[in-house]
Amino acid sequence: MNTNQNLFVALRDAFPADLDGVAIETADGPGAPLRYRWRDIERATAMIANLLASLELPEGARVAVQTEKSVEALLLYLAVLRAGYVYLPLNTAYQAAEIEYFVANAEPSVVVCAKKNFGWVSKIAFQAGTKNVFTLDDDRTGTLLDRAAFHADTHEPAQKSADDLAAILYTSGTTGRSKGAMLTHGNLLSNARVLHDYWGWKQGDVLLHVLPIFHVHGLFVASHGALLNGSRMIWFARFDPAEVVKRLPEATVFMGVPTLYVRLLAESGFGREACRNMRLFIAGSAPLLIETFVAFRERTGHTILERYGMSETIMLTSNPYHAKDGERRGGTVGFPLPGVGLRVSDDNGRPCPAGEIGGIEVKGPNVFKGYWRMPEKTKEEFTADGWFKTGDVGKVDADGYVTIVGRSKDLIITGGYNVYPAEIEGYLNEMPGVAESAVIGVPHPDFGEGVVAVVVPKAGAQPEPAALVAELKSKIANFKVPKHCFVVDALPRNTMGKVQKKELREQHSTLFRSS
Repeated sequence: MNTNQNLFVALRDAFPADLDGVAIETADGPGAPLRYRWRDIERATAMIANLLASLELPEGARVAVQTEKSVEALLLYLAVLRAGYVYLPLNTAYQAAEIEYFVANAEPSVVVCAKKNFGWVSKIAFQAGTKNVFTLDDDRTGTLLDRAAFHADTHEPAQKSADDLAAILYTSGTTGRSKGAMLTHGNLLSNARVLHDYWGWKQGDVLLHVLPIFHVHGLFVASHGALLNGSRMIWFARFDPAEVVKRLPEATVFMGVPTLYVRLLAESGFGREACRNMRLFIAGSAPLLIETFVAFRERTGHTILERYGMSETIMLTSNPYHAKDGERRGGTVGFPLPGVGLRVSDDNGRPCPAGEIGGIEVKGPNVFKGYWRMPEKTKEEFTADGWFKTGDVGKVDADGYVTIVGRSKDLIITGGYNVYPAEIEGYLNEMPGVAESAVIGVPHPDFGEGVVAVVVPKAGAQPEPAALVAELKSKIANFKVPKHCFVVDALPRNTMGKVQKKELREQHSTLFRSS
């Protein structure tokens, strides 16, 4: 029996017996289609792992990576695991000041970046004491591959225990400086195995991979799912809805953020025929509007499975895959996954009754080890009895379905009353002419915070702010009704499609300031 608990070993053990079968096929980018066999993954990860080993890095060395999405970038991730080091993915949108913080905080031994950024990234890295900086581009070029080409294509994976660190994911830092969530080999593998069973992965499945790989959703949930099942991936470096529709008939599994589903629905060629071989559509990383959920089911005959997770925990809950386990309910994120404990507590730490809103707390083998070099912050985020406080606000209904209401930091306290933005957004999103909305609280001289709504109209519609507010007054308590309503072309979002409410709060911060 293999006692090595290195995540790479478990993934490699799941490769099919025929290593000459296609593992990944590129759908776009230079040279597409390129076909990578399972044998190519084995050999390429060995060569990169041998390169890393030749650098004589310290135990637990971090490898920071900011590159465009490519199969080679995925191979680099797998090679870092294989070699026993710690992978640190960085969003491609991060700029110099952010990279400077991450490099100073994580002190990586190796940094890998795009060639175009080598000048400024290497300067930051070398000044911080990083000795090794490589380049990697999405056209299979760069010094990383040049150097790896001189190394052997066999490598014995590093011996690791389940509790050893595998990756550090920096949170977005919307409430202060970013925190590095430390995920272990055991965290990642336990979650991948649970999802493999819960989502019914089976022989012959093909994943259409369209997500970025600097994030939990694309790097862990999607990639691990396919690799652990020995499934082929159709690999898109960038999401192009028309091209995705063309390739859907070859796939059985698709994972996306809500924005991608909206864009698919806007394609005239998207429907039941394109989805004829699909088994499962999964949504996450941001809330899925009920309107999108219903429209998708009507157009395709498929019911999107919405789930919930975070950087610190990977996946926590999921709507059921099998009908015997219940229906997939729009507006919810389903049930806690097997092995995951989830509870909702009030401000005093007491359990909330079914249907009552409170703070979501979780525990399980998927919950992270803590925040990198932040022992006090780590301690703050766990209860005395060991549950992680997610910072999300939600409820569990009588049937056990979990609904996320919002982030605790998004809670608005106006005149001493608690206002949950998701409740008001739910009403606004159902009104004629409204495509989506965001509700925020901004400083108010009398109430502490004033409620403000920002609305995006549907194409061709011109909803009147006063009419929307008047309609809300007939539906909700007066203290919840926005004092101002703005109609805008689009809401600010990050690369994973999440609305950036911090940006909206800053934009309207002086709205109620007395002149």
